[in-house]
Amino acid sequence: MKRTCLAIILAAGESTRMKSSMSKVLHPVAGRPMIANVVDSLVNASISSVALVLGRDAEAVQSAAARNDIDMSAFLQTERLGTGHAVLAAKDAIAKGYDDILVVFGDTPLITAAPLLAARQGLADGNDVVVIGFQTADPTGYGRLLVENGALVAIREQKDATEEEKKITYCNGGLMAINGPKALELLGKIGNANAKGEYYLTDIVEIVRAEGGKAIAVEAPETELTGCNNRAELAMIEAIWQKRRRHELMVSGVSMIAPETVFLAFDTQIAQDVLIEPNVVFGPGVTIESGAVIHAFSHLEGARVGAEATVGPYARLRPGANLGPESKVGNFCEVKKAEIGAGAKVNHLTYIGDAFVGEKTNIGAGTITCNYDGVNKHITRIGANAFIGSNSSLVAPVSIGDGALVASGSVVTQDVPADAVAFGRARQEIKPGRAKILRERYQAEKAAKQKK
Repeated sequence: MKRTCLAIILAAGESTRMKSSMSKVLHPVAGRPMIANVVDSLVNASISSVALVLGRDAEAVQSAAARNDIDMSAFLQTERLGTGHAVLAAKDAIAKGYDDILVVFGDTPLITAAPLLAARQGLADGNDVVVIGFQTADPTGYGRLLVENGALVAIREQKDATEEEKKITYCNGGLMAINGPKALELLGKIGNANAKGEYYLTDIVEIVRAEGGKAIAVEAPETELTGCNNRAELAMIEAIWQKRRRHELMVSGVSMIAPETVFLAFDTQIAQDVLIEPNVVFGPGVTIESGAVIHAFSHLEGARVGAEATVGPYARLRPGANLGPESKVGNFCEVKKAEIGAGAKVNHLTYIGDAFVGEKTNIGAGTITCNYDGVNKHITRIGANAFIGSNSSLVAPVSIGDGALVASGSVVTQDVPADAVAFGRARQEIKPGRAKILRERYQAEKAAKQKK
């Protein structure tokens, strides 16, 4: 029979060390609030019920954590009286009856499903409490996990540890699984007889053992339990996440010339045989299909790049950019909310926005789709096998038919039929000596102003 589980995410901290106008768990990792990464790992661990314990920015945090495929409830912690007290803020959710209760933190965005599943398995094996710990070369400041014959005896805080206990490198990661039917009873027995007068969740281990129950620890990689307290730690977490995701992609068949210079978002999808050159940034919502090449110094967000297409160098794909197979968006080009047909070329120094470009069409250098009239955006439609000459301005709404040719330097304001040629240039005029006259006039006006 499948075990039920309630995950309690503690996210009520004041985040004072972040020195920020918003809650710590709203700060982004991989392009989204860090708490959303935690929720993803819970879903991957087959957990479908979540209780959020909130404080600062409660509505914003709840919104950032929300998903359609999970049952989520929220509880406000109005007092900060320790982790044991924080968990009990969700007592109404706990009381609904679950086989497993899993306590996690909203500021550990590197956690994966594996240690969460291991903790749940520990409960399924008959233990009442399972603590997720980690091994570290420098345990200073961490609570030590005291393990005897496979059983977790206690969690000893640094200040209370003996000299021998301080040598232990197995440390408390803070995350914990609790026997669901016993959870409220055990949590209710946590006292606050300590210097701070707070209720520490870690005390539950000794409470369980005193009542003849069982407690164990399961190990997770140290990086997965990394918490975030300030901007320096946020940057470190981002770096760890990026390194991990780059490795996953390269193992799956993606080539990166200088992987440490490529930055990915939480949902970046890259197929095998894609080549990513140095200094490329992927914002959220990007999909790259097989065989595509993303040249150096390009920035992509909300875009799809078709198979065998090329982007850059120094290209920007904004949301809604959709590049067909074997198409090309070259250097210093920007594409926004536009369909670029298969084999079409937008080679250099061009802006294509709110547009449809047909198959095998060539867009010359310096072409602009003039999509905005100051109030509304308008559509430019360019057919297949068309040729748009360099330095052309296509004033939307406008359509250019299949096989049409637009002469260089044209300003196109009317639809161009298929296979037609459009000349939209103004007649050139020469006025001898006029430049000298204008310069002299300017100098005279400047001198007059200085005299005043």
